[in-house]
Amino acid sequence: MKILVPGDKSMVALLGQRDELLKLVEAAFDSQILVRGNEITITGPRPEAERVGVLFEELIELLERGHDLTQESVGHTIQLIKGNEARPTDVLGDVLFTTRGRSIAPKTVGQKRYVDAIRKATLTFAVGPAGTGKTYLAVATAVRALQEREVSRLILTRPAVEAGERLGFLPGTLYEKIDPYMKPLYDALFEMTGADTLPRLMERGTIEVAPLAYMRGRTLNDAFIILDEAQNTTPEQMKMFLTRLGFGSKAVVNGDVTQIDLPNGQRSGLIVVEDILQDIEGIEFVALGARDVVRHKIVQDIVEAYRLYSEKRASSDD
Repeated sequence: MKILVPGDKSMVALLGQRDELLKLVEAAFDSQILVRGNEITITGPRPEAERVGVLFEELIELLERGHDLTQESVGHTIQLIKGNEARPTDVLGDVLFTTRGRSIAPKTVGQKRYVDAIRKATLTFAVGPAGTGKTYLAVATAVRALQEREVSRLILTRPAVEAGERLGFLPGTLYEKIDPYMKPLYDALFEMTGADTLPRLMERGTIEVAPLAYMRGRTLNDAFIILDEAQNTTPEQMKMFLTRLGFGSKAVVNGDVTQIDLPNGQRSGLIVVEDILQDIEGIEFVALGARDVVRHKIVQDIVEAYRLYSEKRASSDD
């Protein structure tokens, strides 16, 4: 099988410095790849050679769309081709936001499904383990919505379950005590708005980061609202948050039901909410799993090992 790379495309951009990207492809497939000039020849078992051909076609299209290929993006492209679930250009090419020359886009089929659900629904719930991009992609989508004037403000909140007795002895105001719990939200916002811009937006009230308790009694109109770490809400707190939604607003609720920090005996509002709201139009539920973890490969293995352990414990309890 032969792939002819368009003459206006740099082979270095496609194959990497010292062929580092080519070597990734060679290691992932049972095929031989020969490059001469701008022609790529693929030999080996026919089905495998065809997959490698499709892979190079997708990489060329990503280049044509202005993407810089990296070891990370080529690795994700290989996973998508091997999974045979979606075209890599449909997933990696769905750019939500560009910051400092770097594009933010979904990297897995599950993440793409999550982003599409946020665009479509008024209220989106995402449940999945750490590293699946739940918060990061929601913030990127929210900042873009703000830039395009789809909403007039962003509100990011999370329950500060430790903000009671165990923080009471610390000096400072309530905000200073709670601030460490908000740091993941600040980190994402800093990256997407810039360290100089964020304080100005917060001072004007365009962006607000606050503990969940501060949502009580409010009606949030024309806003993009993100509830992070929602596994640490009680059913009553979840209901309180959901009923804050006003006209022209959109909300994303995310969390990891394997990391609940509520006191023993308290139910998580995130666990029961799907049973309550599953039949309401305008609400989407997205489940993310180990395959959607985009951190180090070992994190995927850890998440999967814990899932299997939990299933084994549950079956033995039965």
